[in-house]
Amino acid sequence: MSSNIALEVKDLHVHYLTDTRAVRAVDGVSFKLKKGEVLGFAGESGCGKSTLALSLMKLTVPPGKIVSGQIILDGENILDKSEEYVRAIRWKKIAMIFQGAMNALNPVFRVGEQVAEAMLIHEKISREEAYERTRELFEMVNLDPAVINAYPHQLSGGMKQRVVIAMAIALNPMILLADEPTTALDVTIQAQILDLLKMLQKRYGMSMIYITHDLATIAYVTDTVAIMYAGKIVEYGDVVEIFKRPKHPYTKGLIASVPSIERLKDKRLFSMPGTPPDLSNPPKGCRFADRCPYAREICREVEPKLERVGETLVACHFKDELKDVPPEEFWAGVKY
Repeated sequence: MSSNIALEVKDLHVHYLTDTRAVRAVDGVSFKLKKGEVLGFAGESGCGKSTLALSLMKLTVPPGKIVSGQIILDGENILDKSEEYVRAIRWKKIAMIFQGAMNALNPVFRVGEQVAEAMLIHEKISREEAYERTRELFEMVNLDPAVINAYPHQLSGGMKQRVVIAMAIALNPMILLADEPTTALDVTIQAQILDLLKMLQKRYGMSMIYITHDLATIAYVTDTVAIMYAGKIVEYGDVVEIFKRPKHPYTKGLIASVPSIERLKDKRLFSMPGTPPDLSNPPKGCRFADRCPYAREICREVEPKLERVGETLVACHFKDELKDVPPEEFWAGVKY
C-alpha cells in the first residue's frame, strides 16, 4: 500500500445474520483514504453507512458479521489480527465519534473520568497526567475544564458532543470516524461542531471519514464523497465535481431533493419515489432500478460496476448518456 494511504478497504462484505437469510448491509465496498483527506459517506438511512464505520473499528457484534474483504489500516489488514491487537490500536490509530453523544457516554461516571480512562488504558501515564491532558482537551474543544467533574446528564447536547470529540482525539489518532456527529443538535450548535472538527482535523493532520445523510454538511466538511445505496457505493470522487455534475441517477435524486430558494419558487419539495430494496433478497441487477425513471432491461438483469467517468467512479450502465443531464431535468415529470 502506498505510504500516502492511511486506510484501504477492499471488497468488504458485512452481513446481519437472521434465522432465514443474511441481510447484506455492506456488499462489496472498496475505497482508499489518503493521509490528511476527509472522505464523506452519504446516502439514505439504512444504506450501510454506520455498519461500514463500525466494521472499520472491527466493532460489529452479532448478528452482524464481517464476512469477507480487507481493511488495511496503516499497511496491515486488521481482519487478520487478533481482537487483542485491534483493541490496542483503537483510539490510537483509529477513533470514532459515535452517533448520539448521550449513548456514547456512561451516565454513572463523570465525563472527565471517561476521557482519562482511554488514555490510562493505552498509555503509560499517571492518573494525574491523564486528568491534566483531559483538561487541555476540554479547553481545545471549547469546554470549561471545570466540566471534568460533571455527569453526562448535567451537560447540554452540544457539550456532550464536545466531550465525545475530546475522547476521540485524546490519543491523537491517525484516522477519525465521525458517524452523524451533529444528530439531534440545533443548527447553531451543528455549525460549531462542524467548525471544531475541521479545525482539529487540520491541526492534527488526521484523515477523517464523515458519515451523514446531510448533503450540505458533506459539501462543507469533506474533500471526497462516496454515495452509498443499498449497501454499495454508486458514485465516488471529488466532492465539488459530484455535487456540480452528479452522474448516477441516485446522486441526482439526492441533490434534487435538497431545498433551494430558486428551485422552490412555485414548486413542491422534491423527494424520490420508492424505497430501497430488501437487502436480505437484493435484486440481481442495479439495486436502484425500481426507483430509476431511466431504467432499462439491462439494469434489472446485470449489476453495473464502478467505472471511471472523468474523475468520478460511477456504477450505472448509462453513465455516459446521463453524465451531463442536470438533476432537475433528469427527474422532471416524475410523480412523487
